[in-house]
Amino acid sequence: MSLAPRKEAILKILVRQYIDEANPVASEAIAHNYNLEISSATVRNDTACLEEEGYITRLHRSAGSIPTDKAYRYYVESISEDIELPLAEQYLIYKLFQETEREIEQWLKLAAALLARFVHNMAVVTPPRAPQCRFKHLDLVALQDCVALLILVLYEAKVRQQILSFSQKIAQDELTKLANKFNATYVGMTGHEITAQKLEHFVGEEQVTNCIVDVMAAEDKLEYDRPYLEGLCLMLNQPEFAKSPKILNVLEVVEREDWLKNIFPEKLDKRKIKVIIGEENQEEALQDLSLIISRYGIPDKASGIVGVLGPKRMDYARAISSVNYLSSLLNKSVIEYI
Repeated sequence: MSLAPRKEAILKILVRQYIDEANPVASEAIAHNYNLEISSATVRNDTACLEEEGYITRLHRSAGSIPTDKAYRYYVESISEDIELPLAEQYLIYKLFQETEREIEQWLKLAAALLARFVHNMAVVTPPRAPQCRFKHLDLVALQDCVALLILVLYEAKVRQQILSFSQKIAQDELTKLANKFNATYVGMTGHEITAQKLEHFVGEEQVTNCIVDVMAAEDKLEYDRPYLEGLCLMLNQPEFAKSPKILNVLEVVEREDWLKNIFPEKLDKRKIKVIIGEENQEEALQDLSLIISRYGIPDKASGIVGVLGPKRMDYARAISSVNYLSSLLNKSVIEYI
């Protein structure tokens, strides 16, 4: 729904001022502080219309105006997805990436820390993962006569461990031969491809193969790995959270491993910023917040998400441009990493 130009100008001023000051915005302040060449009475009439249309709310009739979710959505839709950070800030971030140890974990931690600093809210960055994990390396270590530790290394630097109990004693040299056989046969394969292999199995081999396939299947069920979170204190220091009992609910959500999956039951669009405002969020505890998020990486090979979580009263232009730039850098990092 589009607004008449004057109402749109008033609404954008109101949203920006509320973002900056976190206080209800008076009609007189809009008339006197901005060059709209209209009277306070006209501003009041237009804000009354905006209230009737659901864009603003007021605590009482003589109070200033507060944007609703609908106002924030209108405001966000007016911001270009291609908005960019100032070049000086882009250069600073790029330089820090170049100086960081060239490991994906270090890049992700740096991205989260920088994003939190730039938007003064909580940054969320998940490690890149493939649609299906692939076998890279296997070690089998004897622990007791009939017990061994299976150490499975997957591509994307994931290591998973499992204890195996055999029906008979298997010596370390036998376990080593078994691991070497699987390493020569299964490297680069998915769980389904391993299952389809018609190997002649000797003592313990079928049990080990089944364990590998089960571990990989459990990994494939995960939508997102545990994210790197930075800036939680920055977010909770915002005025919205002062003495708010809802803080605990927010903390409980972000501490869950599956919270991002609950927010995105559908696949996130490739290379597209997604802004979820207030009650658009399916997670009830986060409905006083907004989430700005984007996918990064190589489609169908390895991808993750980078985003910002903060109060609805956040600087959306700043957040969108920051997420855009960090996403582009992480794209390059994943290409180099893979």
